[in-house]
Amino acid sequence: MQTRLIFAFTATTLLLLVSLEACVSTTRTAFASAGDSSECVVLLHGLNRSWRAMQPMAEALRDAGFSTANVDYPSQAGPVEELAPLAVNAGLEECRRSGAKRIHFVTHSIGGILLRYAHQQSPIPDLGRVVMLAPPNHGSEVVDITRDWPTSELFAGEAGLQMGTDADSIPAKLGPVDFELGVIAGTGSINPVMSAMLPNPDDGKVSVASTRVDGMDDFLLVENSHHFIINSEIAIRNTSSFLRTGSFVDSIGVIDGE
Repeated sequence: MQTRLIFAFTATTLLLLVSLEACVSTTRTAFASAGDSSECVVLLHGLNRSWRAMQPMAEALRDAGFSTANVDYPSQAGPVEELAPLAVNAGLEECRRSGAKRIHFVTHSIGGILLRYAHQQSPIPDLGRVVMLAPPNHGSEVVDITRDWPTSELFAGEAGLQMGTDADSIPAKLGPVDFELGVIAGTGSINPVMSAMLPNPDDGKVSVASTRVDGMDDFLLVENSHHFIINSEIAIRNTSSFLRTGSFVDSIGVIDGE
């Protein structure tokens, strides 16, 4: 039993370390105009990911008539207090420079917490609608359990370790949302080791219960993992719908993912 646990831990750690290749040391934004559109969407990727992870979503939203600002930020470079204004402002600046009057956000995982923190610290006057994919709005038990493991800070960074469920975590210090919000949560975990640390159902890193937040306007479950939910055609279709109408096109129940 102990040997299996050590192997599982090692394998999981190696996979997470490989993902560090996606990290950058500075912030940059890939902006794409949708012509005369007065609406722009800022995309914020998750931990240990890059702008490339959000590019399929960005392209779909651009096809739907939105200009997009796909932000690449160094998710391991500091705590939420530093990353939030860095990433959020980078996207806002690009959208405002384009002449956008209404700025929406699409976030994955910790990206949603960065937006909530930045908006709570300095309200965004031109904020439109927001879609969060697999956000740890109440933290993750995975962080609680693995915080003191070897290499945890290496792959999670300061911000990742702030995503616990304890009273001192960043999510616990954020209040209800005061903007139009749709949340899409996954139930298709491909990580049995981390799923064993979480209340069911979960996506392998965040429980479905943790994605919910007071003040949200719509909620959708899809059978995707935490990693792949951003590439789901269902998630992309419903994200576009929410940004346009304020509601998802599909029902709240679990639907097949890709």
